[in-house]
Amino acid sequence: MYDPFLAICAAGLGAILGSFLNALSFRFNTGQGMGGRSHCMRCGHTLAAIDLVPIFSWLFLFGRCRYCKTRISAQYPLVEVLAAGLSVGVYVLHPTPLAYAVSLLVWLTILFIVVYDMRHTVIPWSCSGTLVLLSLATIALAWPPSFAALYAGPLLALPLFLLSLVSMGRWMGWGDSAFEISLGWLLGLSAGFTALLVAVWSGALVGILLMLFSSIPWKSGGKRFTMKNEIPFAPFLAFGAFLVYFFHVNFFSSLSLF
Repeated sequence: MYDPFLAICAAGLGAILGSFLNALSFRFNTGQGMGGRSHCMRCGHTLAAIDLVPIFSWLFLFGRCRYCKTRISAQYPLVEVLAAGLSVGVYVLHPTPLAYAVSLLVWLTILFIVVYDMRHTVIPWSCSGTLVLLSLATIALAWPPSFAALYAGPLLALPLFLLSLVSMGRWMGWGDSAFEISLGWLLGLSAGFTALLVAVWSGALVGILLMLFSSIPWKSGGKRFTMKNEIPFAPFLAFGAFLVYFFHVNFFSSLSLF
């Protein structure tokens, strides 16, 4: 059983960490450190504490900078809400402190990878490496550890790796297969295969919808979405993993082979 008060604390912690992820996503690989006071990226004005309250500051300011009135990206509250929700979900599943801490780090890393991939269509290798270590830690925490789960990661990542290899990274980014290794270790073979299928189906559906709607002139602005356009795949991989991990969706749970 979980404590409702601790669940509220988990939500607050998640929102604060989500705010940190936002700042990191804008500064990562730019040469800017995480030190120093937060400031508006448009006018450079140093932000006060009241401007930095996760979720609520964005709502209170109607999504605009208090000093120059520039629109603030909706990424800020969205990531903070998602991080808060993930924190609560992880606490409900893993109320013990160590399991909660490791699992929360796993899902916050996944969230950062999704945000960064959507902004830059690339998954940093440092993030993939961090997630690999954290995913292995979740296997170690499940005592006695399932050594059979170790082959789930490479096996599930193999199709993505082959797509990258055949196309030299044009059809599938190299980082996606590294990301899938971690998800395989996190979920296991049957659940991980379910998550991969969900990712492929949802990615295909979104791609088809984008091509259909981009053919409407007033929607496309003269530009059409085609098969040559690049779509980040990490969000779909994370979506599949999210459904499996938190809602126990598993198409193959009854098959002894998996």
